[in-house]
Formats: sequence, C-alpha cells, structure tokens
Amino acid sequence: MLEYLKKEVLKACLDLVKYKLVLYTWGNVSAIDREKNLVVIKPSGVNYENLTAEYMTVVDLHGNIIEGKYKPSSDTPTHLEIYKAFREIASVTHTHSTYATAFAQSGNAIQFLGTTHADYFYGDIPCTRELTKKEVENDYEKNTGFVIADTFKNINPLEIPAVLVKSHGVFTFGKNAENSVHNAVVLENIAKMAYLTKNINPKAEKASDYILDKHFLRKNGKNSYYGQ
Repeated sequence: MLEYLKKEVLKACLDLVKYKLVLYTWGNVSAIDREKNLVVIKPSGVNYENLTAEYMTVVDLHGNIIEGKYKPSSDTPTHLEIYKAFREIASVTHTHSTYATAFAQSGNAIQFLGTTHADYFYGDIPCTRELTKKEVENDYEKNTGFVIADTFKNINPLEIPAVLVKSHGVFTFGKNAENSVHNAVVLENIAKMAYLTKNINPKAEKASDYILDKHFLRKNGKNSYYGQ
C-alpha cells in the first residue's frame, strides 16, 4: 500500500541525515495521499541507518495504523493535525536542527534579515506560544499541532513553510517529502545566518518589504522568473 509514498518518505528521512539535520533517532518525515487520506510516516525510535521502505507506517487521519508492523513516530498526532488544518500541505518534516531549534528555545521568531530568507519565506518565521501545563499533560502531541495551526491563522503555510515550536523544535511543510526536507535544510541555514547577523550587529533590523517582495515573488508565484 502506498509504496511510492513509502519510498518518497524513506528518501526524505535519509536526506535529513545527509544534510546533518538529525542525530540518532531524532526527527521524522511524513507525507499524505490526499485522495486516500492516508499518511506515511517514519516509525518511532528506529535508527536511520536501519530504515527501509518496509519500516514505514501507514496511518489514517485519526491515527489508526492501516499498514505496518512498527509504531508510528510519537509526533504523528502533530503531523495529522497539521494535515487537517492545511489541505495544501502534502508533507511535514520535524527536526531539532541546532540553530533553528535555538531560536525555538529562545521563543523568538526568525526575522527577515536578507534576500536568502526572502527567496524561500515570505516574512518572519513564527514561533508558537508555549504550551500550557494542561496541554502538555493531556494529548501533548495533538495539542502541539493545534498550537501550530493557531499560529498560522493569518499565515499561508506555503508562503512561510516553517514554524518554530516554543521550547521544542522545528516543523517544515512542503508540496512533497523532498520539498519539506528542502525547506528544513534552508531554514537551518537561514537560522544560522540570522544568529550570526545578530551577533555581529545586535541592532540589525529587518530588511525592507520591497526587498522581501522582489526576492520571494521572483522565485514564487505566477509571475516568477527565476530559473529555467
């Protein structure tokens, strides 16, 4: 079942290792088949070097295991709530990559400071509020998804396909598994640039909106002209 999607998610998971975004069993990738409303996700606690397509778990949008002999990622409820909230998203990647997670732990958004940021993200990358004690103790992962959805009430997740979860880590979105991992790689580098920029000049301010518009729209949208 969904063999094509299992292979796509497997490659995306291995790319997390390739681009040094995960250690040990940290992080996960999922992708959804919108026609069947089924999600393929990395199994919980399995080392990346052991992964094959057969390890992948298929769940429905209620979290029921449809196929697979391994438990799905413990973050599965978060992924599912993201898919429910944003039908335009086809894949979710979760990491604890160093610089982006440092911003999440600090509770700070990653400001738009330059053109590299604007090429991929149409504005600041938001950080969620901290979950309450009750939210953590009851349905923690599901509530994480709710907090992410709430953070994006006025944000297009395809224009800013990333979020920092306060005191936790990073979730990125994409039109497929490769794209959501791509966004995670870019996010980590943008976070590193932002960190270095603020250390060089703590008074560095956001770049101008016209620069944001130019660089985002030349690569994205109906009038884009970047590339072949």
